Amino acid sequence: MVTVPAGSTLVLRCPGEQPLALIALAEVSAAFVAELPPIPVLGPDGPGSRRFGILELVSSAGVTWVEAELRDGTLTATGVPPTDVVQRRGAVRRPGMYAATGTAELDSEPGRRLVAVSGHVEDVSTTGLLLRATPADSLHLPPGIVRTLLHISMPWGDMAATVATVDQRADQLRGTYEWMDPADEESLRAFCA
Repeated sequence: MVTVPAGSTLVLRCPGEQPLALIALAEVSAAFVAELPPIPVLGPDGPGSRRFGILELVSSAGVTWVEAELRDGTLTATGVPPTDVVQRRGAVRRPGMYAATGTAELDSEPGRRLVAVSGHVEDVSTTGLLLRATPADSLHLPPGIVRTLLHISMPWGDMAATVATVDQRADQLRGTYEWMDPADEESLRAFCA
C-alpha cells in the first residue's frame, strides 16, 4: 500500500523553472504508485494554471519520481508511472527520543535562508533519521527545508550531522545523511547493529 499523507511536501520540477514545493491537502492511497488518485495540493499557482514536470513523490513506501501534471491545484501522474517505489530505506531503524537542536536551510526566494530548530529525533539508522522539531517562532517546520545541520544527544555523546530532506510534514522531517563525523558514523553503526 502506498500512502501520501496530508501535509506532505511534494516537489514538482518543471523544465526551465525553479522546483515547486507543493503541500498535499488530503491523504491519498493505492496499492501501487500507478494507481494513486489525483492529489489535491496547495501551491503558488492560481486557478486555470497548468504545469508539467517530474514529481518527487514521497509516500509511506519510499520515494519515487513520476511524470505529473499540476492543474487547478491537483497533481495527477501522467504517462506510464512506475508500479513500484524506486528508493526504499535499506537500514534498520532504531527508535528512541534523542534531543536535537540545529539549523534548517530553506530554499526560498530570492535565496536560501536559515532557521533555528529544536526537538527530538524519533528514530535513527545508518542512512538517515526522523526528526520531530519546531522553530522558536512557529508550531510547524517552515516549508521547503533542503537540509538541516543537527546536534543530537545520542547515548555515546553529541552527534553532529548534515541531513538532506527526503520528506517533510508539519513538525516532522525525514532525511538522509549528507555528512557526519567518521567517529560518529562508526558509533552509529555499532548502535544500530
